[in-house]
Amino acid sequence: MTVHDLRAVRAHEVARTFGNRPGHAIDRLDSTSLAKRLVAFTPTGQLIDRLFERASREISGMTDLDVVRRVASNNPDSLWAIARRDKYDVAQPDGQGFVAFLMLNDAGLNRLVAGTLDTQDPDPALLAAQNERPAGIYVWALHARGTLAAGISLVFEKISTPKYAGVDLYARAVTSDGHRFLEAIGFKLGVKISGIFAPNLHVFRRVYAPRQKRAPIYDSYERNVSATEVSVTVARTIEDFMRVVTIRSAVYMSEQECPFDEEFDGNDFSATHLIGYVGDEPAACLRIRYFADFAKVERLAVRREFRKTRLSFQISKAAIELCRTKGYSKIYAHAQKRLLNFFERLGFCPLPGGREFAFSDFDYVEIVLNTTPHPQAIAFGADPYVLIRPEGRWHEPGILERSAIRPVTRPSIDRRAQPPAKHPPLGRTARARA
Repeated sequence: MTVHDLRAVRAHEVARTFGNRPGHAIDRLDSTSLAKRLVAFTPTGQLIDRLFERASREISGMTDLDVVRRVASNNPDSLWAIARRDKYDVAQPDGQGFVAFLMLNDAGLNRLVAGTLDTQDPDPALLAAQNERPAGIYVWALHARGTLAAGISLVFEKISTPKYAGVDLYARAVTSDGHRFLEAIGFKLGVKISGIFAPNLHVFRRVYAPRQKRAPIYDSYERNVSATEVSVTVARTIEDFMRVVTIRSAVYMSEQECPFDEEFDGNDFSATHLIGYVGDEPAACLRIRYFADFAKVERLAVRREFRKTRLSFQISKAAIELCRTKGYSKIYAHAQKRLLNFFERLGFCPLPGGREFAFSDFDYVEIVLNTTPHPQAIAFGADPYVLIRPEGRWHEPGILERSAIRPVTRPSIDRRAQPPAKHPPLGRTARARA
């Protein structure tokens, strides 16, 4: 069975919620915005009974509760409850909707395609246990009324862990609305496995991509993320530097009335700049300069409209981590006296014997953070390919590293070694043309 509460999850409603473009398929649904008022969790015992009893009163084709209990007992990942966050209590969890799967092994998947799998009462020998990677995941049942439909994004995140990543999803639409619903979230009609074609079975192909090593905090920005996602990256292009200039102009020159020549003080091209993003909007910046035995963090600026986010802490922590990765254990800064508490929360403390001083109409104190270098800090003797990677991207191969696959040709040297090409005298060429 693949059953849906058609009164609750109409195809046109799902399409309006999720969109029917390829970019809004289930593997790219943004749960942070779609399901921010929902939770997904594994139901047990009496809650399973209540969920299916409610669903059986509203939709036909439901299997027996004993079968559901047996499938969930074999693999608890087969059943996920959806609840409204404001009604969820971990002490007495209750759900208002659910999504159920059959985690099929190779034999079970072949039976599904051949049409001989009894989805009303599946043989346990055809199901994968929780410790096993399934060959296919069958969307067994879905009951999510109204806004609970957005909880689908949370549930599909649950089956995107490394064990389930890349495992294709299958479903069978029993009505035209069910067909449109599956198409709206990226399923395609028609499946062929082991030479057997199932024209009425839908499939959602998932490409397996091994989990990439997590990027460091100072290189966490990716385009087209959630509008509330906070991230940081190193400024590497002239466009990036223009973003830095814009942010500092808005904060220091406009709000704090700092003169241009004092804000852009001649040190910007001898420094590393970090840019903080909220979604895709450049919202903060910070500058780091390096000296023999310490690094100096300065020019932290956050646009007014983003000061209630955690971005100021995120970009400051990114700066500290970048300095540690460069091998520094002492990080120095000048803090406006009114902001001293902020820096103390980051681990800074007033410099012993430090001065209080003023510039650009504000009073400052010297502060310092004593830390330890990163365990994989860049040091003398490091891999030469690592040393030529882009700033802040030492964790992944760079373009110069990839160029090493080309053979050594020394093109400019070879050109100089060749005899110069002979050209006719200019006068002779002119006479010939005449």
